[in-house]
Amino acid sequence: MGVDLLNIEGLSAQDPQSPVVMVNLMRFHPRALDGDGTGWDAYLRYSALTVPMIKARGGTLLWTGDAKAVALGVPDAHRWDYLALVYYPMLKAFMEMMTSADYETRCDPHRRNGCADHVIICTSEAYSKFKPG
Repeated sequence: MGVDLLNIEGLSAQDPQSPVVMVNLMRFHPRALDGDGTGWDAYLRYSALTVPMIKARGGTLLWTGDAKAVALGVPDAHRWDYLALVYYPMLKAFMEMMTSADYETRCDPHRRNGCADHVIICTSEAYSKFKPG
């Protein structure tokens, strides 16, 4: 898992100027891989560095929450600990952040130390009551 798993081909097929909401699904390690606290602790270090990078690109955190139970589906196959919805005014902003040297060297190590699994799904708006910003 890492920035090397970024689906450049799939993302490049999308309009780089269009706004997106990235749906983040995370499952944490019980202990951070670097030995510094829990997986959650490592994720908090990641977030502290990443949120300013998101905001600098015009994005914002729309919503975060704990995953409580699989309501539909196979529970063991779809178990997540935490979810986040992150708005970017342009897909290009997300791509630039994720491929930046700053993200790779400062942020991503904390994400990898904290997350046993992390999936990000790129979405385009069909309907929303959320108001970014």
